[in-house]
Amino acid sequence: MGIRIVIADDQAMVRAGLRMVVESDPGMEVVGEAADGREAVAVARRTRPDVVLMDISMPRQDGLSAARELLGAPSPPKIITLTTFDTDENLYAALRAGTSGFLLKVSPPEQLIEAIKVVHAGDALLDPAVTSRVIATFAGRAEPVHSPALDELTPRELEVLRLMARGLTNAEIAGKLYVGEATVKTHVARVLMKLSLRDRAQAVVFAYETGVVRPGAG
Repeated sequence: MGIRIVIADDQAMVRAGLRMVVESDPGMEVVGEAADGREAVAVARRTRPDVVLMDISMPRQDGLSAARELLGAPSPPKIITLTTFDTDENLYAALRAGTSGFLLKVSPPEQLIEAIKVVHAGDALLDPAVTSRVIATFAGRAEPVHSPALDELTPRELEVLRLMARGLTNAEIAGKLYVGEATVKTHVARVLMKLSLRDRAQAVVFAYETGVVRPGAG
């Protein structure tokens, strides 16, 4: 089974370009398109895709609201937010709502393909350095709030969460902790399970909002 994808963007030419790139990969299939957020929700519910490419700025219902609606339902798809700017405050809100990451519309085709595969696999965060910077910027505006769920983590799991929040990949975390990458994957999975988080993007948001890491800290 290939990766099933829905493309949501209000510009027909953008949708056509995204479809062309996606369908250049034999392991992917575009199962639907939408020109606004309301249509995106309807199409995704009908076609049950694995991944939705969601533009933030769309008429009738914006992409952020549509993402929240889809992610609030059982067995939601992974959502990649499409944006023109990598420092858009809406991007932080989208990640906080549970989207799996983001991609700049000017990104090269091969990056889009890789992003879809990464998000579908659920084992990495898109463009981690940029994502963590954006989250740090906006999460740093408010005082962190401690979550009792953090008390469930072991010291090593808490360390893994900190490194995830800094944008490190599993391989980089393994190198810092002198353990195997498979061990890191196990730690990441346990962190997500104990904190009731969907993926690494939510883990990064959680880490900044609870003060596990702080903007500007080393």
